[in-house]
Amino acid sequence: MNIPRFLIGDNAHYPEDIFIIHMDYPRFIINLKDDEVEFLEEIEKKDKEELEEETKTLIEEASRFYDEQMEMYENE
Repeated sequence: MNIPRFLIGDNAHYPEDIFIIHMDYPRFIINLKDDEVEFLEEIEKKDKEELEEETKTLIEEASRFYDEQMEMYENE
């Protein structure tokens, strides 16, 4: 099975929040409401510095992914 790089999620307990799940390493969830990031796995020490620099870029990518998905949905 091919798994997409990003998935969109929501939860009835957090109706105002939209979650983007990043499925590649490192797997994490971004809450687009406040850009809070929760990593789903232990990050290797050697990767921590690089990930800190990439986090902003990944948040921007997730936000663009969401915008693209919503635009496709609205155009259907």
